[in-house]
Amino acid sequence: MVRVLAQPVTLLGAFFLRRIIGLGAFLIFLRQALAEVCRRPLRLDRIFIQLEFIGIKSLLIIVITGFFVGAVFGLQVGSIFSIFSAESLTGSATGLALTRELAPLITAFLIAGRAGSAITAELAAMKVNEQIDAMEAMGVNPLSYLVKPLLIASTVMMPLLCIFFILLGMIGSYVSALFIFDVSEGIFREKVLEFIVMQDVIAGLVKAVFFGLVIATVACNCGLHARGGARGIGEATTTGVVTNLLSVLCLDVLITWIQVST
Repeated sequence: MVRVLAQPVTLLGAFFLRRIIGLGAFLIFLRQALAEVCRRPLRLDRIFIQLEFIGIKSLLIIVITGFFVGAVFGLQVGSIFSIFSAESLTGSATGLALTRELAPLITAFLIAGRAGSAITAELAAMKVNEQIDAMEAMGVNPLSYLVKPLLIASTVMMPLLCIFFILLGMIGSYVSALFIFDVSEGIFREKVLEFIVMQDVIAGLVKAVFFGLVIATVACNCGLHARGGARGIGEATTTGVVTNLLSVLCLDVLITWIQVST
């Protein structure tokens, strides 16, 4: 009877212990990766390749998603404001939501799903096929050659993609306000400039920088610790995407709390 009652507690303790060990291993990997970023060589050729992969090739989905998110949010907010005859605030409300929360968060989700999964799968395939071991045998540091360019590219491109998301989201809100709620162009622009300040934009971009760093680090960590052939690649990719999404959400809460408190 005692064993039966103790088994759930044992399983729960083992679960939390694995999570704590995994978090510790990730933090050690993050420290090693950040230390490698500060060392030479810089490998500009590898960095530009990753800038194109993470940034340029993700631009289309960011632009499309940003426009429709802004348009839909404008419709939802405008329909509520119309009850109080305050449709002119549609643009400012959408802008505040985009700059502070929606743009960095949704951009991070899109990059984690598109680029993060691809990074994890590629590194996992290299690990399973012993290409990482071959690199180490030849004296090439995988952190310097593979991880560092990805961290730099992701950290640089995330705020830039976030800016595009904000711009297209505001265009979508502008279309909704003008053609659905008959808000004049001048009033729309006036309210946006009145309520949205540079501090709001900076708050969102700061989130995007940290999101980019976490997404690349988690993707690389999961890929480089893959095991078990083709099935291990799939499991590592799934784990990387899920971990990235949860990490971004937790980090979003932490950064928002710090920004609101200061």
